[in-house]
Amino acid sequence: MRMGLLGTGPWAQAVHAPALRGHDDLEFVGVWGRRPEAAASLADRHGTRAYDDVDALLADVDAVAVALPPAVQAELAVRAARAGCHLLLDKPIATTVPDGRAVVEAAERAGVASVVFFTTRFQSETEAWISEQGAAKGWFTARAQWLGAVFTSDSPFAASPWRREKGALWDVGPHALSVLLPVLGDVRRVAAAARGPRDTAHLILEHAGGATSTLTLSLTAPPAAAGALVELRGETGVTVLPNSSTSALDAFARAIDALRTAARTGRPHPCDASFGLRVSEVLAEAEARLAGDSPAQ
Repeated sequence: MRMGLLGTGPWAQAVHAPALRGHDDLEFVGVWGRRPEAAASLADRHGTRAYDDVDALLADVDAVAVALPPAVQAELAVRAARAGCHLLLDKPIATTVPDGRAVVEAAERAGVASVVFFTTRFQSETEAWISEQGAAKGWFTARAQWLGAVFTSDSPFAASPWRREKGALWDVGPHALSVLLPVLGDVRRVAAAARGPRDTAHLILEHAGGATSTLTLSLTAPPAAAGALVELRGETGVTVLPNSSTSALDAFARAIDALRTAARTGRPHPCDASFGLRVSEVLAEAEARLAGDSPAQ
């Protein structure tokens, strides 16, 4: 598979480009970015070509990996699908439902495969736990806390305009939903949503399987309080999402393999663009509920 990279930011530098260069079963064809000088620098570090014209890159590859803000990703994913490129997308696929739906429809019309990189779903230990709990029955409730310190530390993502605008709901909310939905079932409705300190959001979800879940999401937690926790309680007892030793780089390599398999077999991956759209739909419903709540002081 010939793959290109769209994007040159911190995530592309730390994960996407190294994983593409290091993969034995693909050709890393080139990089395009909104800043040509950044694309040239990243391409030079990884022994590939920088493209000034995104459509020229799309014409030269079988697939693209995207590391761009959601609104930019959605527009370019549609163009890539129309050019016949398989899609390895980042979460969220879009921060509006129409943009997400456009990506899904373009991929379906073009007959291209898609995978959305929800990191936890591609780490070996957590992937196995999610599959095991999804096969179990009788879940009663779950709680998920995804607390980041992006804006309270020296994180390289602190300068991200879209994260400052959309906050934790859209940045770490997809991670929490990517774990809960395959275990508890689809979200029937967002029963409640309330604001916490700064960008913190609290959600209560009702799931198709009959269980409820509570989510606490933040990018502004004190660094000492940051971390992720998912706890399930049901007929089989209590279980907690395990820690993973799989790095983001190795997880992304597994996502590449998942895209290659989906492209070869024609069988959709569980984390395809349609799943990414469903995540965006739930978050949009939560966002609408939060719009009627006053920020905590």
